[in-house]
Amino acid sequence: MLKVKFILLSAATLLAIGCNSAKGGTLNAEKDPAGQKVEMAGTSSDKKEKKAMVQELTLKDFKEKIMDYEKNKEWVFEGKRPAIIDFYATWCGPCKATAPHMEEIAKAYDGKVDVYKVDVDKEQELASLFGIRSIPTILFIPMNGEPRAQVGAMDFGQIEGAVKSVLLVK
Repeated sequence: MLKVKFILLSAATLLAIGCNSAKGGTLNAEKDPAGQKVEMAGTSSDKKEKKAMVQELTLKDFKEKIMDYEKNKEWVFEGKRPAIIDFYATWCGPCKATAPHMEEIAKAYDGKVDVYKVDVDKEQELASLFGIRSIPTILFIPMNGEPRAQVGAMDFGQIEGAVKSVLLVK
């Protein structure tokens, strides 16, 4: 477990240093092709829109859907699809700014990427496991390889860029 923590903390630190120039902002979803597709009314995707949403992740859920760190000393992803985990707090302004973009990503990539959120105040053990010291922290988990973390608010375009370059790489 200590090795997993070290690997995750190292990856998060390196990514935070390398991506520190990425600043959050507002993106007009109407101008984004994925945003238009999601917001269109009267299409067959209406049913998907309702079920595609960011799911709250508890410690128990994490062990089942992401990784059982008590069983595995090394990183072993249990998911069926790449995943994003948004570590947030209800009182955090930048977290509130990022949340709608995470919902848009969940809708735009429904069936391709699982999107989760973790309330760091409720799930302190899980936040501690990843060494979360600043929120929001967004963890991008590809099917193969180590997860990558981004610290700070992100807009739709930035999250989508990470989805395409980290999670959906062929």
